[in-house]
Amino acid sequence: MRTTSRHRAAARITAAIAAMSLVSACADTGGDSGSAENYPDRNITFIVPFSAGGPTDTVTRLLAEPMAKDLGTKIVVQNVEGAGGTLGAGEVARAESDGYTVLMHHIGMSTAPALYQNLGYAPLEDFETVGLVTEVPMTVVARKDFAPATLQELVSHVKANAGTVTLANAGIGAASHLCGLLFQAATGVQLQEVPYQGTGPALTDLVGGQVDFMCDQTTNTSGQISAGQVKAYAVTTPERVQSLPDLPTTAEAGMPELQVSVWHGLYVPAGTPQEIVQKLSDALQKALTDQGVIDQMAKLGTAPVTAQDATPQAHRAHLDEQLKTWAKIIADAGVKAS
Repeated sequence: MRTTSRHRAAARITAAIAAMSLVSACADTGGDSGSAENYPDRNITFIVPFSAGGPTDTVTRLLAEPMAKDLGTKIVVQNVEGAGGTLGAGEVARAESDGYTVLMHHIGMSTAPALYQNLGYAPLEDFETVGLVTEVPMTVVARKDFAPATLQELVSHVKANAGTVTLANAGIGAASHLCGLLFQAATGVQLQEVPYQGTGPALTDLVGGQVDFMCDQTTNTSGQISAGQVKAYAVTTPERVQSLPDLPTTAEAGMPELQVSVWHGLYVPAGTPQEIVQKLSDALQKALTDQGVIDQMAKLGTAPVTAQDATPQAHRAHLDEQLKTWAKIIADAGVKAS
């Protein structure tokens, strides 16, 4: 009997040690898998690093509902504007790597390292790419009572009145600022730039006649162009856009050097488990096939990217290429942000 008792006691000790070892192993290697498996179990926050009502905000809110439906949770859109999108991007870079803080950013993700000496984050090192979303054409628009009637007349006008013509933008590094840089480089004229905290308020002042002209994305200008609230000169892509069929391309209007489109993509902090990144990417790809999303994007002068481009791998390759491209353009322009 004593031998049996000793055997039972030894068995209990062995079982206890085995249980403790299992808990330790789960803590060391299985924690991320468990959280990824249950993801998401609470609300997700999408950070937009620009003002509410702007083009990036519009694209984000358009995707939030179908993605939330697919993920089975609520997506809260939060605007963290300022410093050309770098404040919001920096906040996401410092967030927990758990998939609950997601960044929607545009071309500015690839230009910030060349513009800011003390950026505080590195796009390829501090973020995981989730997938590209859309590539939005830009338009050259002016207050409706501005004298030039065509793009060529605009070029002649700014050359003759460089000191008084005002060019609005959403701040250094914003897409409107980058397009403005290309316009000034193409014309050889340095204009009086008027920065705003986002293209939403910039366009409001343009409609109100407080500034002369600007570049802005079709997601922000299509409605005002169709309503005749602004004067439109051209779209900055090789082909005309479906929602504005009468608007010529910059090449057709005699300024082929001015070509730029604004791509958008989703990011999460570096170190986010790949299972979570993939769940977000899968939800994004599904949302981009939603007919409501397709129809709304068409009205805004854009379209979803292909399923292949909405992958983490394609997004990362595109970001890498764009970082190299814009580093040269910005260096040649000699522009730096404070």
